[in-house]
Amino acid sequence: MPPSIPSPSSVGRAAIALPLLARAASTTSAETAITPNKPPPSKDHHVHTYSPEAFPLGYTVSSTHAGIKKKAGALDLGILVSTSNTPCSAAACMTRNVFKAAPVTVTSELLRNSNGRAKGFIINSGCANAVTGKKGLEDAWSMSNTTTSQLPPSGTQSDKEGTLVMSTGVIGQHLPISSILDKIPELIRTLDDSPKSWLDLSKAFMTTDTFPKLRAKTFKIGDRLIRMAGIDKGAGMIAPNMGPPQPPHATLLGVIATDAAINPEDLQNALNYAVDRSFNNITVDGDMSTNDTILCLANGAAGSAEHGGRETKEKMKELTEQENPEEFGIFKEQLREFAEELAQLVVRDGEGATKFVTIRVTGAPTYEIANAVAKSVANSSLFKTAMYGEDANWGRILCAVGYTPLSPNPISPTSVSVSFLPPATSSNTTPLRLLTNGEPEPNIDEARASEILKEEDLEIEIDLGDGNEEAKVWTCDFSHEYVTINGSVSTKVDIVISMGRRMDD
Repeated sequence: MPPSIPSPSSVGRAAIALPLLARAASTTSAETAITPNKPPPSKDHHVHTYSPEAFPLGYTVSSTHAGIKKKAGALDLGILVSTSNTPCSAAACMTRNVFKAAPVTVTSELLRNSNGRAKGFIINSGCANAVTGKKGLEDAWSMSNTTTSQLPPSGTQSDKEGTLVMSTGVIGQHLPISSILDKIPELIRTLDDSPKSWLDLSKAFMTTDTFPKLRAKTFKIGDRLIRMAGIDKGAGMIAPNMGPPQPPHATLLGVIATDAAINPEDLQNALNYAVDRSFNNITVDGDMSTNDTILCLANGAAGSAEHGGRETKEKMKELTEQENPEEFGIFKEQLREFAEELAQLVVRDGEGATKFVTIRVTGAPTYEIANAVAKSVANSSLFKTAMYGEDANWGRILCAVGYTPLSPNPISPTSVSVSFLPPATSSNTTPLRLLTNGEPEPNIDEARASEILKEEDLEIEIDLGDGNEEAKVWTCDFSHEYVTINGSVSTKVDIVISMGRRMDD
């Protein structure tokens, strides 16, 4: 039978599946038109508290209100400083948007000049200091240099080691730099390592975030007890594509501080690996920011596991991938896992989000193809609105799979399968197969599909049937609330973001 004419069996199966297919193709059904404006679920359970022993040794933090945010008392300025008597390695992954914000440029230069060492960082929220010209660069340098000049000297640090800078908030506006510089002495005077100070620092990162994102973890490398603390922020303008600092070439910001001792070059390699598999695989709205930055600091203050990680007679030797492959491998994987947890918090706090969706693509010939397909689906507005409406619009999934730009390995439509997977915490964890080798499943249980889509967490599995590689991307739904938030955010140059992203592709 000619391939253009469907077989009788496929016609029958398609007819059985017609109700779902019709809804998948239609965007004007009564069900879609009356989707209620449901509020996002509470995010309070994502706020974690920790004991003092959870945080890495050799760091102090502080935050304050500098008048950048309009709300009185809202924390909008913070610093983290390494107090270790060993040099602090520093690495960064930053936006590839060609309209890089001033703090991105300054931090890149600081890391190049110091060969990957830093004293710490300063962050402000409420103003991105992006597309602000020469004045913006001057302000970013002033924040860094003023902080560095007022920190107590350390015998192990060179004059080239500075304070890295991050900013987040509205684009196209200048910082109230005088107010910021006036607050730096207060920040330095109130530095401490208490759990409350760490939590307050995470609040100083926030813009449209609904909860502070702070995590901590502990693991062993040899005889050392290693600690990591991580903070990030982000809810909108989220589709990171970050890489290591390069010469002149609502935002995601994050920092991971650890008391492990890692060579700067290898720390950068480990961070590249972690970010490529975590932050670069999340999307809220498909918009790459001008300010995206993830920092990683490693100060070597870790203590002996025998003494609870608080004491040691000898300094931890700096690990390198070449000389310590096993120990470095442990660190690299722990960093990846930690970065993945932090990245997922950003998606969970997506502006107006009611769903946390994992797109898992399997059966691909390469990781790159699996990743591209997953991102194509995760960035589809039609797919994301279907998730909000809790509608089994799997036709929209196939549409996004089909227009993924892949060459020279196109997707074979007759090999693709699609399933809905409920979360592991669900009372019924049985997957629901919707499509098998390009054929719609007969007698799809719509009640079961609705049951899965009502979950806050769910997974879409797409099997390309063409290999053994797989990739995951995390996204959320598009809601009425997302439009409300972004229809009222004040910015003069949002268009610049999209221009910069496209020019860089």
